[in-house]
Amino acid sequence: MSRNPEPHHRRAGPNILEVVRLSIDELRKSERKVADLVLANPQQVLAGTVAEVAKLADVSQPTVIRFCTAVGCTGFHDFRLRLAQSVALGTPATHSVIRSDDPPAAVVEKIFEYTMTSLDWARHHLDAAALGAAIDVLASARSITFFGFGASAIVAQDAEQKFPLFGVPCRALADSHQQVMAAAMMGPEDVAVAISNTGLSQGIIEAARIARDHGAQTIALTGARATLSDLCDITLLVETLDNTDAFTPTTSRVAALVVIDVLSIAVALRRHGDQLDRMRDMKATLSNFRMGASAAEEDGDPT
Repeated sequence: MSRNPEPHHRRAGPNILEVVRLSIDELRKSERKVADLVLANPQQVLAGTVAEVAKLADVSQPTVIRFCTAVGCTGFHDFRLRLAQSVALGTPATHSVIRSDDPPAAVVEKIFEYTMTSLDWARHHLDAAALGAAIDVLASARSITFFGFGASAIVAQDAEQKFPLFGVPCRALADSHQQVMAAAMMGPEDVAVAISNTGLSQGIIEAARIARDHGAQTIALTGARATLSDLCDITLLVETLDNTDAFTPTTSRVAALVVIDVLSIAVALRRHGDQLDRMRDMKATLSNFRMGASAAEEDGDPT
């Protein structure tokens, strides 16, 4: 019996441990024994042969090979190579599951390790061509509007406050009525950045559609190829290792914030002359304001 086409998470990438974790429920019972061994002791699998891994997992050697192909590898050698790369990233996100009895020190270590591993995964999967296209569009924009709900609204607000780097008027809208009104007022020289990790938020999809229909360039900042990415001119796929575990940190938001930093700084590097001078003057003014505010507080000045 033939299997269905591989889900995206089965296409082996830089972190094969995460591919195994995400695939485990779809594997055959015998293949899950191999998966459990890999997740519990990746170093032991790295050091073993097919026969040794089969013995440790209490399965046949052909089962080990089937497991390797089931998670997107061409064979055992390819799987071991990808496993070595994954282990080299540091403590795998698979081992960073937070337990209810973890002390604060363990929570700190696991959240930092999980976040760093997830960011590295996102970095390896970011489409350089799409990123370059987005930078080109943003650098030539008359104005930029960022649309987002919930955690994505936080990303939009962070992007808005980077307007000195983008060099043009920026705004972030989280109210659905304001989003529709703003999208309807956009034109060919404007850019709409629609932010949704799932790519399925109906309000964001509608705002992007309206902006596009009025001639604006549209960029999707999303964690999955879905309705939003199909609609927009450019898709920045920011794939992370988020899952539904109650205590898993929301790394998708952190990764999206990093991509906003990349976009804003890359656009700023395109600026020159008066624009850069004004930005330097702004930073100096802000620094002086902060120092003045701190001095006033120390002196007890109520203002």
